[in-house]
Amino acid sequence: VVSTQSTGSSGINAEYGDANQIWDVKDAVTRMKQLKVYDPYWIEEPTSPDDVDGHAQISQALREHGIGVATGEMCQNRVMFKQFLKLHAMQFCQIDSCRIGGVSEVLAIMVLARKFGVPVVPHAGGVGLCELVRHYSMIDYVLISGKIDDRMCEYAEHLHEHFTDPAVIRNARYVLPDQPGFSCEMRDDAIECYQFPKGSYWKTS
Repeated sequence: VVSTQSTGSSGINAEYGDANQIWDVKDAVTRMKQLKVYDPYWIEEPTSPDDVDGHAQISQALREHGIGVATGEMCQNRVMFKQFLKLHAMQFCQIDSCRIGGVSEVLAIMVLARKFGVPVVPHAGGVGLCELVRHYSMIDYVLISGKIDDRMCEYAEHLHEHFTDPAVIRNARYVLPDQPGFSCEMRDDAIECYQFPKGSYWKTS
């Protein structure tokens, strides 16, 4: 389990854990009960990302301890999220901008999460994910939930230099982009360097 502490614009100062899908249901419940002394806010991906029923069991078992379950970054469509939400198998909805099939699908999931009262906490950190998810977090605030007090959005301080409109963080918040589009256009020099197998990076490695 990777544990991190965060104090951001949400006003939440808490411990978070990420099991990266390694446990079965019994292990997840047992280990999180052992870790409850640290007052974790959530456990992320405690078991197989496709096991909706397993997540529901874990969520139910940890509810009395005040530990939520965050998941969804491996899900590809609104049907999976509908099942997770309907069975109360997630307390934090982690959309992933690249795994879900486009803006319309993501918006449908965000509206579903609003219906079930589950905050959307986008997964980010990979190549271009931070550039993409800032749009969804802002759409969630402006058009869907109107809330930031129980919302967070991941950020990683790397690879932004490869994009024409890189993500910017100021005072623990994403800054609105000042260019049109989805902020996912890569710089020409980055493409030339890293495209496989003809990029200059591969020729000199």
